[in-house]
Amino acid sequence: MSTIVDARGLSCPQPVILALNAIRTGKDSELEVLVDTSTSRENVSRAAMSQGWEIVSLKEEGGGFRIGIRKK
Repeated sequence: MSTIVDARGLSCPQPVILALNAIRTGKDSELEVLVDTSTSRENVSRAAMSQGWEIVSLKEEGGGFRIGIRKK
């Protein structure tokens, strides 16, 4: 089961920081990050890819986004 990082309601750079902290803990090879703005979606996606992770899913739901990322 993947870890869920709920960054809804937070403004950048907080969603990016939370996602990067989860990536760096190394506990899981898959994460789901919940954000509520397109800016946060883009910034989290870019930050994850810069760490060698890939975007495996991107779903719009409930006025926000669910970003699925996986370690390459």
